[in-house]
Amino acid sequence: MLRLHRYFLYNFLGLYIATLLVSSLVSYFALKSIILENSKKELIDIINIVDLNLPNIENITQFINNIHSVSDRRITLVDENGNVLAETNFDKKKMENHLKRVEILQAKQSTYGSSIRESATLHHQFLYVAKYVKYKDTYRYIRAAQNLNTLEKEFYGIYVKIILIYAVFMLIAFILTNKISKKVNYDIDQLAFYLNEISNKNYKAIVKTKYFNEFLHISLLLKNLVKKLSNREKKKRKNEAKMRLINKQRNDILSAISHEFKNPIAAIMGYTETIRDDEQININIRNKFLDKIFSNAKKISSMIDRLSLSIKLENNDLSISATEFDIYDICIDTANNLKAKYKDREIDLELEHCKVYADKTMIELVLVNLVDNALKYSEDNVQIKISECVLSVNDHGVGFEASEIDKITSKFYRVKTNSWDNSMGLGLAIVSFILKLHNTELIIHSVPNEGSSFGFNLKQLVK
Repeated sequence: MLRLHRYFLYNFLGLYIATLLVSSLVSYFALKSIILENSKKELIDIINIVDLNLPNIENITQFINNIHSVSDRRITLVDENGNVLAETNFDKKKMENHLKRVEILQAKQSTYGSSIRESATLHHQFLYVAKYVKYKDTYRYIRAAQNLNTLEKEFYGIYVKIILIYAVFMLIAFILTNKISKKVNYDIDQLAFYLNEISNKNYKAIVKTKYFNEFLHISLLLKNLVKKLSNREKKKRKNEAKMRLINKQRNDILSAISHEFKNPIAAIMGYTETIRDDEQININIRNKFLDKIFSNAKKISSMIDRLSLSIKLENNDLSISATEFDIYDICIDTANNLKAKYKDREIDLELEHCKVYADKTMIELVLVNLVDNALKYSEDNVQIKISECVLSVNDHGVGFEASEIDKITSKFYRVKTNSWDNSMGLGLAIVSFILKLHNTELIIHSVPNEGSSFGFNLKQLVK
């Protein structure tokens, strides 16, 4: 298969050669016609010179010989009956009667007559022009002739010059076309190289077309395409990374759920098996085991509820039921309930009364999660504080890096430095969702090895 630049070159040259051949043929016939017409006019001028001088000429033969020597044209004087009276190129006595020559017949009809034929006397092709003139009381025919062999030499001389000019132009056209072809080839090679780099996903490759605006336009379109492909590739990599992270988180949560459910289920199975196998078990121990079974079942139910709540909040399937209440009371209740769970821990209170309009159950869940987390992540006292309509839960625990603040409220995410086992990574995700439902947001501050503060603004909750 031909490459584009060669196809362009060959087609251009083919078209040029075809044009040259057609124009050569046209110019051949046109030039031939023009030369014959000019020769005919020249012969008429010579005839008219003879005609004008005829009344004053004493020796007609000498006169036409003089003209012949100057013009190299054959001149013949013929009487009305076709007899040759004078001739420059042949003996008049040996010449035939000319009355029936074509040019003589035409001249008698319309003053001038012409023909192209072979001379019966000289056996050469001649262009003949004759004029019918009145001389004294008689009529004469003045005829002038041009040897076509001489005329053809002149014609072919001119024609060869024209062909040479065409050849020069053709050579120039070939050189220019070849240069254009090379430039086209350069730009095409650049585009081909660029497309090959793109196919290999080298989106930083550079295309350098420099000769034709059309190829430059194509290269700009390709650059825009590459930019889109590059962005799409980046998004694809981000999505793949995100999917890997999601899969990892899912594996982590499945592991966490498995671990969280395993302990209470194992306890339930153990206590149940003991009660079933020992029918004579002490009533106090039996009740204690039943309490343990109930406590672990309740723990499983609580974990399922947390998972369900997280899914509902994420899917916006949960609506708030707002009432007016004093958040001071919820802080007191939460502190008292968690003190019962963490009997060896202290919860400090620094509170102000603040009435809010919100879903009381959800806000209580937020506060329980924040305080419960603080108690898990620290060993010192935990503080619940309300100041200037901002509620915060502060601890002096392990803390975490600032880079993890944006991730810590993600579902199933757990800070790497924390190793406690009692979490599926849902607490802060639930808190964040609930606060968003109430048009506020979780405020987080943390310093590694110094402690953390989790809180939210109450101004958006004030009716």
